[in-house]
Amino acid sequence: MDAAVAIDPVDNVVHVPERASTPWVPVTFEQSLAAAALRWPDREALVIDGARWTFGRLQCEAQRVARALVAHGVAPGDHVGICTGNRVEWVSFFLGAALAGAVTVPVNTRFKADELRYCLAQADVTLLAVADRFLKVDFIAMLRGIEPAVDAALPGAALPRLRHVAVLGEDIPAGASGWDAFLAAGEALPVPSGRAAPGSVVLIQYTSGSTSFPKGVQLSHDNMLRNADAIADRIGLEAGDRYFSARPFFHVAGTTLSILAALSRGSCLVSTPVFDAGTSLDGIEAERCTFLSGNDPMFQMMLSHPSLPSRKLVLRGGWGSCTPQMMQAAEETLGMKICHAYGLSEASPNVCMSDWRDPPEKRWNSYALPLPGLSVRMVDAQTGRAVPAGATGEIQVKGWSLMQGYYGMPEQTAQTFTADGWLRTGDLGTFDAQGRMHFIGRIKEVFRVGGENVAPAEVEDLLLRHPAVAQAQVVGVPDARLGEVGAAYVVLREGADLSPAELIEWTRPRIANFKVPRHAKVVDGFEAIGMTASVKVQKNRLREHALRDFGLEKEAK
Repeated sequence: MDAAVAIDPVDNVVHVPERASTPWVPVTFEQSLAAAALRWPDREALVIDGARWTFGRLQCEAQRVARALVAHGVAPGDHVGICTGNRVEWVSFFLGAALAGAVTVPVNTRFKADELRYCLAQADVTLLAVADRFLKVDFIAMLRGIEPAVDAALPGAALPRLRHVAVLGEDIPAGASGWDAFLAAGEALPVPSGRAAPGSVVLIQYTSGSTSFPKGVQLSHDNMLRNADAIADRIGLEAGDRYFSARPFFHVAGTTLSILAALSRGSCLVSTPVFDAGTSLDGIEAERCTFLSGNDPMFQMMLSHPSLPSRKLVLRGGWGSCTPQMMQAAEETLGMKICHAYGLSEASPNVCMSDWRDPPEKRWNSYALPLPGLSVRMVDAQTGRAVPAGATGEIQVKGWSLMQGYYGMPEQTAQTFTADGWLRTGDLGTFDAQGRMHFIGRIKEVFRVGGENVAPAEVEDLLLRHPAVAQAQVVGVPDARLGEVGAAYVVLREGADLSPAELIEWTRPRIANFKVPRHAKVVDGFEAIGMTASVKVQKNRLREHALRDFGLEKEAK
């Protein structure tokens, strides 16, 4: 840091000043890509599923996409969607759309038909790049069910704004074009340039939509590039590093914290179409990756993979959003300095990231300073008043990383910001004496046991200390006497034996009584219950599962 952290003990605000030694200069994707291609034209930029592109090749492919979009009538500010797994074409489309001045709308490949219809319609998508099939999902059949005109000529009645579909694959409807034909349409045109400013919206990121249909977060070139640069600095990413990230590109952890972080430093991004522990370890070893990102399930699957002891890995750094136990295990087993990240899509996405030079106990226990130029405060979520230093409150953020609102949703946007411009995150946290923020959990996930608040993450941290437990998830469920109590689901380590009753008894002397789970179940995994594409357990679906498992459906009504 160039200057001391500013801490206001009265209003419980922490601010990290801008870096005076390397002040940020706002740029566009076009400028950032051009700088990387000029500086490292022959250095590998992407290695994904057998494809290898240099920075020079990446710029050329992005320019081809930009010309093709212009040829198909895409104007600056138009919205273009992409629906496919991680692949080099996803990256070239994303960067090419930015060169054309367009706004990319990443489509979650786990969306069902209604969710896809909503996303394309609500975002006013005018052109869609889509894989014909991915993960056994027939997206062309899904698209035909949504907009039958794709088999004749677009636009149609169901999606009147959608004018063109470009297909990555062999199943190409009559009203669409194949990827090669899509690119060929723009080959004779000049490369578009200067069609966006640093403050122009470049991405509409749909939130998870765990309780309702998703909201489209609008992020600018400057939001994303500045965030990527800041986290690359915090984790120590450098030119020539090889950075493995299987984070889905349709999340901001895939765009900002993977694609753009690597681009900002001249690092090679190594990825896979989907996460698989064995395949990921193959890539990390074969490509001699030096950096890695992941979350609890990702790290757990890799750390427990039978091939890990025989691997020759050269990892030295990375980041994750994990429990303290997993952060420590990942660092000590993989030989890397791992940094903790906290953020949300509305903040493009990172707010706080620990520094690779921080003491291990700070990094492992999720104590991290805000990024330079951002301010973070803790307030009472009900009253909006500042809570005392060291107390738990809602995390609120102000500064350059904040979104330009939810697309087409002015009321929801207004509700997300305070009158004086702070972003309400809906998360709970606290500060330590040095101003490092400690993330506690989601306000919506916190449940009340006899009037006492319980954060699931705290109980999960304890359960993971049991030597037999590999993964743990906790949700609140109804209780006639206490209002709510905890229900725990655990996955055991290979060869371990532990009953639900034994697990509950083990927690009693180690945590306050009201935090002790009243229900527990051992499961083989969480895939059948519901996981996101980022390999995170969906708490809302887990709670529904718990109501059935423990016979509590009547109490929930």
